[in-house]
Amino acid sequence: MSDSKQSIDRFEDLSRRSFIQRGGIGLAGLSLLENLVIQELSAAPTASHPKPEALNRFPRMVQEYFVRRVRAQEAKTIQRLDALKTKADAEEYVRFVQKRIREAFGPNPERTALNARITKTTDRNTYTIKNITFESRPGFLVTANLYLPKDIKQPAPAVVGTCGHSHNGKAETAYQSFSQGLAKKGYVVLIYDPIGQGERVQYSGDDLKSTIGVGVREHLHGGNQQYLVGENLAMWRAWDGIRALDYLLTRKEVDPKRVGVTGNSGGGTMTTWLCGVEPRWTMAAPSCFVTTFRRNMENELPADTEQCPPKVLALELDHADFLAAQAPNPVRILSKERDYFDVRGAREAYLRLKRLYKLLGKAENVSHFVGPTYHGYSQENREAMYEWFNLASGISDETKEPELTIEKDETLWCTPKGSVADVGSKPIHHFTAHRSQELAKQRKPKSGAALMSAVAETLRLKHVEGTPDYRILRNRGGKNYPLKNTITYAIETEPGIQAIVYRVSDERLYSRPPQDAGKQATLYISHVSSDTELKEEPLLKKASQEKGRVLYTCDVRGIGESLPDTTSPNSFFTPYGSDYFYAAHAVMLDDPYLGQKTFDVLRVLNWLSANGHTDIHLIGRGWGALPATFAALFSPQVKRVTLKNALTSFSEIAETEHYDWPLSTLIPNVLTTFDMPDCYAELKVSKGLTQISPWGAKGADS
Repeated sequence: MSDSKQSIDRFEDLSRRSFIQRGGIGLAGLSLLENLVIQELSAAPTASHPKPEALNRFPRMVQEYFVRRVRAQEAKTIQRLDALKTKADAEEYVRFVQKRIREAFGPNPERTALNARITKTTDRNTYTIKNITFESRPGFLVTANLYLPKDIKQPAPAVVGTCGHSHNGKAETAYQSFSQGLAKKGYVVLIYDPIGQGERVQYSGDDLKSTIGVGVREHLHGGNQQYLVGENLAMWRAWDGIRALDYLLTRKEVDPKRVGVTGNSGGGTMTTWLCGVEPRWTMAAPSCFVTTFRRNMENELPADTEQCPPKVLALELDHADFLAAQAPNPVRILSKERDYFDVRGAREAYLRLKRLYKLLGKAENVSHFVGPTYHGYSQENREAMYEWFNLASGISDETKEPELTIEKDETLWCTPKGSVADVGSKPIHHFTAHRSQELAKQRKPKSGAALMSAVAETLRLKHVEGTPDYRILRNRGGKNYPLKNTITYAIETEPGIQAIVYRVSDERLYSRPPQDAGKQATLYISHVSSDTELKEEPLLKKASQEKGRVLYTCDVRGIGESLPDTTSPNSFFTPYGSDYFYAAHAVMLDDPYLGQKTFDVLRVLNWLSANGHTDIHLIGRGWGALPATFAALFSPQVKRVTLKNALTSFSEIAETEHYDWPLSTLIPNVLTTFDMPDCYAELKVSKGLTQISPWGAKGADS
């Protein structure tokens, strides 16, 4: 087992035990999403030989950095809202957010044939259930249940139901409940399975069960991969909802002037996003999602890939803005007092919308309901939704939930075995792979200035003049490094961010680097922790023995000394943990996490140059090989490059079903412009690149 694999196993085991201890108090008190996360982390591998803790003196640095950035973006949003004074201002604001939402989500795909089929009909006293499949994209099957009230005399109001996190998707009790409740009140309802849930498992084994975990795991695994080719799961999920509406509007029973959308949790997300990207709704009620991005950031609450649309924060959008895109149509935010989606943020979102709607002359068309209990589409929230839709549609003034009969999952299956994989639906990774192959044909190999321009733009690299300031930290002895003494410098690469640099030598230092140490130095960019790797990595032992060169190592932000201890204890290496949390926010800020880390390396190289080291041998390992590669392209101080366990190509990740590289190592849209072999070819010619044991899509297991 590799060193990195042992570290990952150890962190996942600690996280697993932490969650199980919580669960021992009683899983019944936790939300559906929390239970799913517990189940997924419980399946994490267990390490048999835990390692000593690595040095980690800045565990909250990255968290506070992102909090500052998200607060700054929210301040711009609030300032723009505060500037609205007239109805015309408000109308312009609605157009403004509609345009920016489209920029974040991208253009709609081609509207291809739905090829809808009714596979089964179930008759009940006051309604029938039709099990339906349709293709939201060619070969991409969506499974849905259509609830049709009996004795419809004229076109009726209709609702698209979007599901939250549940293993059985549309068959989950709460989601059946609101579908039946609406149908019994005279609404036509179409509720569909989300990608990765219910009958739509995308990573299906021979037993038709998910090979990686239903829901969260599938959303992250498929969604993170999509970023590489310029796609995003938020739009893929929203497009399913748009096509569900397309199908619903083919039904003669439906009044197209009265169509609503509702859902809870992940379905609340989709309800919110659908309000932003689809103009045909006439009413909406998102449940247990709407808050503010700032509250989620400050509260250290991770969210699935589709809940983190690209560029959304950079475009100064917040949850409320997606609902504002529907203004002045009726919208009710449904919240819970004890939800982990902060009700304070929901209140803030409501007040922003209230002001907008008041300027539009429709203050009565926005509402906020807060249920007293925990996360979930419970009866009080469903009844608040019935009341709101009844007011908007005029169908009745009855709000109580009728008596319900929960169907067995199999009754609601649209496929023979409860899986689209069994009937030939193409999985989402098939589309990602195909797109990657198309992009490879379109891309021209890049080198020189063209390559540097493409890398700088894709990584959103900043250029800062001057030498960074730094702190000199107290020495820590007894570390068993290759040489006797170490001094630590915290290089301030930008306000609030320190890259941690160790100078390893036989001489004892307490001060700045000696100014007469010579031009030659080696800078090692760590995979996970310089502290750990100095004890174990053969490359570092060899580098320490190279005469005439001073050895430095570097932990960029979010690694080693600043490895975050946030979101959940010891969660860094888990799919839903702290490393993912910050990488996802970097996507929303349109500032790739890998670009930020590359910036750290460039600033450290600048600092080394200011201290007389102008002939640098740059070494990168594993995850650290990526920022090392990019920095080497730009730094004139780097004369030689060695990469160990460097990623072979982003294309390999995009074109495989299973991969082990985290979101923090992936770059949105990268395959639209370049790939890693372009960089390696350039460095081979210009800086004598040496590659050692490259890693493919499976990382250490490649």
